[in-house]
Amino acid sequence: MSDTTFVSLKENTANPAPLGLLAFGMTTVLLNFKNAGFIEMSPMILAMGIFYGGIAQVIAGIIEAKKNNTFGLTAFTSYGFFWLSLVGLIIMPKLGWFAAPSNNSMIAFLTMWGIFTLLLFFGTFKLNRALQFVFGSLTILFFLLVAAHATGNESIEHLAGYEGIICGASAIYTGVAQVLNELYGKTVWPIGPVA
Repeated sequence: MSDTTFVSLKENTANPAPLGLLAFGMTTVLLNFKNAGFIEMSPMILAMGIFYGGIAQVIAGIIEAKKNNTFGLTAFTSYGFFWLSLVGLIIMPKLGWFAAPSNNSMIAFLTMWGIFTLLLFFGTFKLNRALQFVFGSLTILFFLLVAAHATGNESIEHLAGYEGIICGASAIYTGVAQVLNELYGKTVWPIGPVA
């Protein structure tokens, strides 16, 4: 008779989604304060883009991989690198490493991110209403920014800024809702789970 021992492993990694959502949301709100014309581009926005919008989201995405959440891995890691890329596009020309991207290049960059976001938006139909709003409004934001670059119309950029503030605020709401709902063990801030 053999002595067999069974070991059961339990996943006890914290939920990284609030970190990713808050990093995305807060950085998005700050950049869109600039797009709306409330503040100027500054090192504060760039630093948030690198450290919170960028690195914190990548970390959240990596933890989502450990939790076997492909959507979270793809979204947080991708948008983390979006922020790092965007800051690179602003900083590298100022350092003399490359010429600033042309307007057409920025249109292509923003269009690809808009298409990517639209495709992820369809995945939110299996998640919750709050994430549907985040991804839906982010899709609109990217295409408003494309329109602003394509036309050179400052009014469209300002409209994108207002819309981006709403998008970022919705991500902040969703992140805090997940923290509070988990902490209190009940729905404190509703996120509209899909039935």
